[in-house]
Amino acid sequence: MGRLDGKVALISGAARGQGEAEARLFVEEGARVVFGDVLDDLGEVVAKDLGDAARYVHLDVRDEASWQDAVALAEAEFGSVTTLVNNAGIFRVSPLVDTPVEQFREIVEVNQLGPFLGMKTVVPSMVNAGGGSIVNISSTNGLAGFPGTISYTSTKFAVRGMTKTAAMELGPLGIRVNSIHPGGVDTDMIRPENLGMLAATPDALGDRFNDLPLRRVGQPIEIARLALFLASDDSSYSTGSEFVADGGMLAGPLNH
Repeated sequence: MGRLDGKVALISGAARGQGEAEARLFVEEGARVVFGDVLDDLGEVVAKDLGDAARYVHLDVRDEASWQDAVALAEAEFGSVTTLVNNAGIFRVSPLVDTPVEQFREIVEVNQLGPFLGMKTVVPSMVNAGGGSIVNISSTNGLAGFPGTISYTSTKFAVRGMTKTAAMELGPLGIRVNSIHPGGVDTDMIRPENLGMLAATPDALGDRFNDLPLRRVGQPIEIARLALFLASDDSSYSTGSEFVADGGMLAGPLNH
């Protein structure tokens, strides 16, 4: 018996990487899944691979109507939504004084406005289902500051705060809200070549995490398993809380 049998999940940013790992694991554990992204070609390939238990939808998390369409699809295909994973996010690196206003706004719209709209839109469906679980993907950047990430860090602290406020408001409706705070995870978002580090060596990503207690970068499936726990009834008494998966990054200084 799957841990998500009878659940209907909506996952954003799931055409690849961490979101894709969540979608695949949720289907494996018995959920019916609607997953969205703006990378339509990749999303359709994943949906075809997952079969009848999954549907892909174009989802621009910055747009309220796009969220409404995604929830409507989930309800039409599978029934009321019981699980939301706000996974979509973008990452940029620049010092405070060099950060363009346009970049700051872009990250806020995806990383902060997106989860807000997702939560707001899905609540009536969850109420109709008799309750549910919302999992907001924050970051270690939502628990501590890191140089060169002023835009990203501001949004991840915001996600942490929105999670707590939503948990207080939605708890009486039977809806739990928790945040996950990954450290470095091996996805396209943090690969050196995608951050403008053109001279990066093949081992550059792994080298960045050699000082962690676990001495390695995280894998998407490791975050997906934590999302699975929070989506399942195994976490039935957890709400308004932070769940950290960072290889020990925040346990102490990175360099000794």
